[in-house]
Amino acid sequence: MRRLAQSLLVLACLTPMVPAGAAELVIPPVDYPRLAGTAASAEGFVPAGWKLEARESGDLNGDGIADLVLVLRQDDPRNVVDNTEGLGKRQLDTNPRILAVAVGQASGYRLVLENHQLIPRTEDPVADDYLDGGGITISGGSFKVALRSFMSAGSWEMFTVTYTFKARGNRIDLVGYDRITVVRNSGETRGISVNYLTGRMKLTTGTISSDAERAVWRAAPQHGRMTLDQVGDGMAFDPQARRDPR
Repeated sequence: MRRLAQSLLVLACLTPMVPAGAAELVIPPVDYPRLAGTAASAEGFVPAGWKLEARESGDLNGDGIADLVLVLRQDDPRNVVDNTEGLGKRQLDTNPRILAVAVGQASGYRLVLENHQLIPRTEDPVADDYLDGGGITISGGSFKVALRSFMSAGSWEMFTVTYTFKARGNRIDLVGYDRITVVRNSGETRGISVNYLTGRMKLTTGTISSDAERAVWRAAPQHGRMTLDQVGDGMAFDPQARRDPR
């Protein structure tokens, strides 16, 4: 964890902290389109006015046929908000994203998930885009979505969070959660890793300047079988909060 925390801290030093208080912006509303139920290729799931931002291919359900995990992003210049009077980015791209999963068939692909919440819309000009330094990957029959929080004003904390999901039929279940937080002014580090298959959770604390860290193992809060859609906002999800079993 120390190496990743050090990388985060180096990145943080490239952007100095400035006083908070950016002017409030008016973010345009968005009407999310419904994606096609089937398509011959990844491009067939992209609605008009949107673009294919990221694509990963791999077998998610063990049938020997490659499946798709896609990130679609709206491509509307009206969602690029002028911020010349405030802190942070002068032009804030608030175009939203859709995370989609499609399973491969004998011919083409069938959509099993379209989600608008896990990758939140960027609405704060002092915040980096959540996919900067993150993204989607497929490995070992599961896929990961990694997000990063970094703000140039208003907070010394930055963190990376990675969700691991597994396809079970038409369900996309949360099976793992990992978060590493670095406090830039103190060098303090905090980590949390949850394995929802074993029901175990690891909490770590340390500092950026030392390899030593303190680890505590606990039972993970009971979540039942939580799906990707039930996670909600991927930057706000609290893995230690108890929820009713599903």
